[in-house]
Amino acid sequence: MGASGGVRCVRRLEQGELVSSQLSNTTASSSERIPTVSVIIPTFNEARNIPLVFAELPDVHEIIVVDGHSHDDTVAVVRSLRPDARIIMQNRRGKGNALACGFAAATGDIIVMLDADGSADPGEIQAFVDALLAGADFAKGTRFAAGGGSSDVTRLRRLGNKGLNLLVNSVYGTNYTDLCYGYNAFWRECLPLIDLRVEAVGAEDDELVWGDGFEVETLINVRIAKAELRVVEVPSYERDRVHGVSNLNAVQDGLRVLRTIGAERRRSRVAPSPILPVDDTDTSLTDSARGPSPRMVDLQATRPDTYTPTYS
Repeated sequence: MGASGGVRCVRRLEQGELVSSQLSNTTASSSERIPTVSVIIPTFNEARNIPLVFAELPDVHEIIVVDGHSHDDTVAVVRSLRPDARIIMQNRRGKGNALACGFAAATGDIIVMLDADGSADPGEIQAFVDALLAGADFAKGTRFAAGGGSSDVTRLRRLGNKGLNLLVNSVYGTNYTDLCYGYNAFWRECLPLIDLRVEAVGAEDDELVWGDGFEVETLINVRIAKAELRVVEVPSYERDRVHGVSNLNAVQDGLRVLRTIGAERRRSRVAPSPILPVDDTDTSLTDSARGPSPRMVDLQATRPDTYTPTYS
């Protein structure tokens, strides 16, 4: 790794804290620090699935469960199994809003997005963290690159994802292989560029605000591309949901994704300032974001507006 990329990692290593060796296979000296990791887990009626997720979760700095006011015992199960987990009740509805609430509350250097239905393998977190430590700004999970896969995605969803993926690559100059996958990790300093809003917007209780649904994954991917961050795709295997039925609707959510692509195209381009360059000489990773010289927002960049979360 070159000097510029090294500077960024050293700063984070010095500011982080030691975590369990279960999360890092590297051997650190007594004076060397590694970044802290916050895992954000949105939940809605996942009382039967969340124990399976916790059983595979490595030791991390912080677990934040953002619940959508579940009707089952999800919150009670979380409290019973992981009393150290922070439980936040989201202030609107939808996966996008749950992630926004979790992002606003996270304190770790690295933020990991993890589904609660058992489809994502928590054991892959290490690979995402390794990609960030190697110089990426955003580690993007993909089911459709070598080493990835899915036993859950339907033919309709696969075709829809492929078409939308081609559209985004064409419009934004990216090389994404999987647009609509929610297993990702990134440095917390990227939050101002992702810019998910958590404040009240005056919507009706039964109204799903744009950006609050499953289109959030596309919204994030488009915004990091527009910000020219260094994106590295991490092969991931998506398993079948263990219990229950997914809330995703291939047609309705696909249309929301399409609307997101168009809306973000019209949205003014984010201008990160000041910036800190990453090492572009490391050829061991494959960049998915556009631009010959992607940039990373400075560690002291202004955070987005936050809110006071409701803890349960």
